[in-house]
Amino acid sequence: MTERDRPLEESLESHPQQPPSEAERALESERQLPLTGWQQEVSKGLEFGLEGAESIGDRSIPTFSRGELPHYAGINTFLKAPYIEDVRKVGEFDVAVVGVPHDSGTTYRPGTRFGPQGIRRISALYTPYSFELGVDLREQITLCDVGDIFTIPANNEKSFDQISKGIAHIFSSGAFPIILGGDHSIGYPTVRGICRHLGDKKVGIIHFDRHVDTQEKDLDERMHTCPWFHATNIKNAPPKNLVQLGIGGWQVPREGVKFHREKACNVLTVTDIVEKGLDYAVDFALERALDGTDCIYISFDIDCIDAGFVPGTGWPEPGGLLPREALYMLGKIVQRAPICGLEVVEVSPPYDVSDMTALLAARVICDTMGHLVVSGQLPRKQKPGYIHPYAQPELVKEWTN
Repeated sequence: MTERDRPLEESLESHPQQPPSEAERALESERQLPLTGWQQEVSKGLEFGLEGAESIGDRSIPTFSRGELPHYAGINTFLKAPYIEDVRKVGEFDVAVVGVPHDSGTTYRPGTRFGPQGIRRISALYTPYSFELGVDLREQITLCDVGDIFTIPANNEKSFDQISKGIAHIFSSGAFPIILGGDHSIGYPTVRGICRHLGDKKVGIIHFDRHVDTQEKDLDERMHTCPWFHATNIKNAPPKNLVQLGIGGWQVPREGVKFHREKACNVLTVTDIVEKGLDYAVDFALERALDGTDCIYISFDIDCIDAGFVPGTGWPEPGGLLPREALYMLGKIVQRAPICGLEVVEVSPPYDVSDMTALLAARVICDTMGHLVVSGQLPRKQKPGYIHPYAQPELVKEWTN
């Protein structure tokens, strides 16, 4: 009798005892999760949306759609989280999602101003529960959507001021900020907003991208090719703590490469990551980003993923990371470091196909929240110690036109 012919039970018994599989652990983890949040959502839906028609057998269904179901209905907030019109209340939540619909820093294909809208819309496809992680965001954290920062079309500098003020407000409240871009020029003002409330603390930046984005200026302005030159001029964000994962291809300007050499930043190409291994890349990123810093800011440019998976972006580049590789590294980084914020940028819905790019962006965000829960960083019982209560002017070498 061959192994193929043996009954499944007998075949399994012939193998040495193996540790539980991820699926087995997931099945058991689900048993431990409460249903309180779901029950509260149903009750709230019936109260605010009226009880369903008499012909409806499932009496948890209201007349007006409220909450998660049905996935195709409702208002487009991220994961259908409550919209917080009064941003002064943002500190009452563990996580705050905010859109930055800005693409005036784009140098080729515009459209990322519609990124927040696209990511929110397709996020309705997800539930708050992750099978592998054994996490139910609805049950374990409080999440809100504060809407979008009011950016100024065709004016990067005024938009940057708006962005920095908005991110500083969310960050200082104690809510974990998740930023929906927007082109990558927003990386500078988002970090600047966080640095205003770091006091004497420092932040490391882990940047997933195909492009270095370290030019001083592009087309005579601070464009989406420039955020890290300026962010690392802030005293709280030293260039030695900038780590870039996935860089390569034919779209990396030599001026930005020169900056890397001069400032001793850290970079791994896709080939480095594949040949040395994903765990090596994670160790590399954490060792350098955490060297003398108090927290980590993650900037995830969706074009770090191979262009075949993410057509809806301004600068698609073949040869990038596979989604599975990027999500693995992201999860390991989040679980092993104090993360102070996340931005996902360069989703451009006008170029997207079947919402593929926006869907991956939503997955990056959901995975980050899930890993923050698993690592005990969420929910927050108190503000992290690196948040300074008062805004301070960042010490930065000012850029002039």
